[in-house]
Amino acid sequence: MKINFTKQTANTSVISNGVENNPEKKISKKRKLKGVVVSDKMNKTRVVAVDHFRVHAKYLKQYKLTTKFKAHDENNEYKTGDNVVIEETRPLSKEKRWRIINKI
Repeated sequence: MKINFTKQTANTSVISNGVENNPEKKISKKRKLKGVVVSDKMNKTRVVAVDHFRVHAKYLKQYKLTTKFKAHDENNEYKTGDNVVIEETRPLSKEKRWRIINKI
């Protein structure tokens, strides 16, 4: 494995292991999921149901799985039935590790 090191100046970025680290371009590695708000009864928290499909190992038939996530909603603006995008975040409470970004 070859490691390249270059000197960092004001306008250049450091290259190591062939990967460029540019502080101006931040790429979010947080997961984003699309789902539907199924409960808005809690204050600043919404329950979002996310559907995804799996293929059965033996029968090769697709089936749907639904996972529910508790997501943070600071302004209580999203209501039941809204299609939303949620993003992974730091733990906000015992079960809340997602926050709602926007409505679709």
